[in-house]
Amino acid sequence: MRIYTRSGDKGETSLIYGKRVKKYDIRVEAYGTCDEANSMVGIARSHLTEASFEGREGVIDALHQVQTILFHVGAELATPRGKEVMWQLKQEHIDILEKQIDEWDQALEPLNNFILPSGHPSAAALHSARTIVRRAERVVVSLEDELENQLVVQYLNRLSDFLFVAARYVNQAMGGEELPLKTDV
Repeated sequence: MRIYTRSGDKGETSLIYGKRVKKYDIRVEAYGTCDEANSMVGIARSHLTEASFEGREGVIDALHQVQTILFHVGAELATPRGKEVMWQLKQEHIDILEKQIDEWDQALEPLNNFILPSGHPSAAALHSARTIVRRAERVVVSLEDELENQLVVQYLNRLSDFLFVAARYVNQAMGGEELPLKTDV
């Protein structure tokens, strides 16, 4: 299979089922932003491959699950309304995020102030992924009337919370500094 098809050389791409749209189409922006977030989660995971802390495998597995579901979210966003979605997002995917958020949050010191993205490279990448997911969520909300599955917005909203807690959890496990927001500048 060739990597290049030349079918996008004039600024169009295909959605699932072959519908052609401009590359600036809001659906392309939405699933492209999810893909960008997915890549940043992958960077965060890659920083953990050589790390050593209790629960590391659980974090790596949770991030792998997130990457898989983000791919599914992209498939939902690339599927035109009225067509069957290959990998449909389900409430259980949101429930899994919430369960993990609660578990990790129990192990963390409570926050007393705002923190800035910082610390271990994996944590910093997770903070970056969180901001990309927030952007994806904003784009997807503009598509809301065209979405078959309204769980997409909920999943992205919960995912940004998950990534924030995951960043804090990794920082704590790896001894990364949580940089507080300076209020005296």
